[in-house]
Amino acid sequence: MPTYNWDLIERLLHKVQTDKDFDGQGYAEEFARTQAAEGVAPIPLDTLKSDAARYEQVLRERGFIRAEAGQGYTLTENGARLLALLDSSIPDKEHPRDVLNGQADALDPATFLELSNKPQIAP
Repeated sequence: MPTYNWDLIERLLHKVQTDKDFDGQGYAEEFARTQAAEGVAPIPLDTLKSDAARYEQVLRERGFIRAEAGQGYTLTENGARLLALLDSSIPDKEHPRDVLNGQADALDPATFLELSNKPQIAP
């Protein structure tokens, strides 16, 4: 059962949404600096970079992001749904993350589609 760093995935999805020149490993460095500034126990930078590269691949292969010619990556419908579920600015953001964590693999396309259509988790 894979575990995911939802905060890092949220950051990556936001960056896909806003940055034409997506750089997952560079965003891992930003994420580490943000965590340090917030007083969160730091995750080693090499681990974050490795996770960011793995998440980028998983998000692409499983249809959450897609490459657009000359535009870098864009969010797919499922990518936008995932970002909405992970949105840390929403009160009670932990509930969707807890539901996602309870799955064998929350980023499995069939599992995610089933979960994201449930009214109690859908944004």
